[in-house]
Amino acid sequence: MTVKHNQQLQKNHFRKDWQRYVRVHFDQPGRKQRRRGARIEKAAKLAPRPTDKLRPVVRCPTIKYNRRVRAGRGFTLAELKAAGIPRKYAPTIGISVDPRRQNLSEESLKVNVERLKDYMKRVIVFPRKTGKTKTGDASKEDVENAKKGEDTIARMSAGLPIKNVIKVPEVQLKDEKSTEDVYKKLRAARSDARFVGVREKRAKAKADEEKAKK
Repeated sequence: MTVKHNQQLQKNHFRKDWQRYVRVHFDQPGRKQRRRGARIEKAAKLAPRPTDKLRPVVRCPTIKYNRRVRAGRGFTLAELKAAGIPRKYAPTIGISVDPRRQNLSEESLKVNVERLKDYMKRVIVFPRKTGKTKTGDASKEDVENAKKGEDTIARMSAGLPIKNVIKVPEVQLKDEKSTEDVYKKLRAARSDARFVGVREKRAKAKADEEKAKK
């Protein structure tokens, strides 16, 4: 057996200082504690405001996941208009807005409008200046209760959660099995559809021959 070429060795350096290039995650427990502490500090800093914004309820894309609902990017302009909330006023009170999103069904529009109305009933808007209230600002009693920590939430997902309610229809299975061969039936239907023109032409030619004989 002949040998081709000079059988040179590849330049694979397996003796590198691999500890400089390998990343390990031994600090994962410590990072977990730091993230938790940062969330607590942020909630205390923003209190009594929640740390996140109000998000709409949207369906997941594709047939595989469209039974599930999740939080969307923002409310549509149609949803804000139906709920009676100005577009520019919504972000100032913790409502996320997405002008690119569209409502493709009346059900989604109705659900998100109800969500906005429920939020507006519970939201407490502090006046910008002490002692000077405007239209839409909360009363003095509500402001005092919010400062004390009564009826406040740290996260919007806890106060107005998004729940997946999947209703699976009940299907009754029959005990007896069908004696009809579905595969043969489909093949016959496909064949009839394929040769409909040829069979009509053949039948017409046969009818003409019968007329000619008479």
